[in-house]
Amino acid sequence: MDTIIQVTTTGDSREMMEEIGRAIVERRLASCAQISGPVKSIYWWKGRIEETEEWVCILRSTKAHYEEIQRRIRDLHSYDVPEIISVEIGRALPDYERWVRDETGKS
Repeated sequence: MDTIIQVTTTGDSREMMEEIGRAIVERRLASCAQISGPVKSIYWWKGRIEETEEWVCILRSTKAHYEEIQRRIRDLHSYDVPEIISVEIGRALPDYERWVRDETGKS
């Protein structure tokens, strides 16, 4: 069975995160997208510390879809180097895992 993953990306507008989440869910690359924020991000960029208000988009999917999710985020994202990270879910409610796989076409 394909491993369940959680993919996270951040961006400087709620609208962009909603666009990314909707595009990925509509293509059945993820079973759901959750957008939250704003959050305060403090990070190094081009040799200096930046502070930005950002929004977070969390996607639930399967490992088989990661590369395509990454491509879609890069296509739709305004950042030069967007945060796109994936974490494998070691354990989850079996019914939830089944739902993620069913909704992404990966049983």
